[in-house]
This record gives sequence, structure tokens and C-alpha cells, in this order.
Amino acid sequence: MTRNPILRLLTAAGLGTSAYVHIHLAPKYDSVVGSSGISQGMLFRGIGAVAILMALVVLASNSRAAHFVAFVVAGGTLAAVLLYRYSNLGAVGPFPNMHEATWYTQKTLSAVGEAVAVITAVITVLRRRTPKNPGRIRKQHNKITLSGDLVV
Repeated sequence: MTRNPILRLLTAAGLGTSAYVHIHLAPKYDSVVGSSGISQGMLFRGIGAVAILMALVVLASNSRAAHFVAFVVAGGTLAAVLLYRYSNLGAVGPFPNMHEATWYTQKTLSAVGEAVAVITAVITVLRRRTPKNPGRIRKQHNKITLSGDLVV
């Protein structure tokens, strides 16, 4: 079965948008450093790299597993954006305080891209497989049907 190429492209585009925004914003956040020396800019570069990698995997692979991992990456990133927008957790372990109580164009663009990737990836993962030949004869519950219409 071939998965919908439009959903694959949308998933990859959402991840690519997230990657671009995070990598583009990383230098701005290099000065926000946690107790272990990990900066928010470093985290943004890491998120960007993982999002690029997953966008490429989704484009190259037609598997549910690839789309599931894309869902996890985009979902985790979107959850972090929303969490740090609406709550001030402070520094958590080695990570810096990333609370930012405003929405701006790049943050919104990233969140929209991540939401698109989440939605399209989960649709792809949950879609039922369609048979290669939907008109073939198949056996169901001790009855033979032709495309589910004629019972023999």
C-alpha cells in the first residue's frame, strides 16, 4: 500500500518549518543558559536537527513507524512551545528557564508547522490499509463476499 503522498509532504513540511524556525532563532537564545551549561540555543539547534532528520525520513520512508516518530517529535516540540508559553516552570534540571509569555510571528509559525505535522502524521499512522485489489474475493465469517456487496 502506498501512503498518501500529500500527507507525507505536509508532515515533512511541518517538521521543516519547525526546524527552520528553531535553527534561525537559536543564536538569539544562546545567552539563556541552565545550571549545566546547556543553553536554549543549543536545545533549539538540537530540535532543528532532529526535525530535519525526521522530515527526510518521512519523505524517504513509507512506514507507519516513521510517521509515528514524526508525530512524537512534532508533538513533543509543540507541547514544549505551549507549556513554556502558558506556564513558568523555571529552570528544570539542566535546562534553562525557557518561559516566554508572548506569541510572535516565528513562534506562531513554528507552532502551526508542528500542529500540521502532528495532525498529518497521526492520520497517516491511523489510516487503515487498503487492499491492492479491492474487488478480489475474500472470506469473512464463513461467507464469501465480492467487495462486500454480494453474499454467496
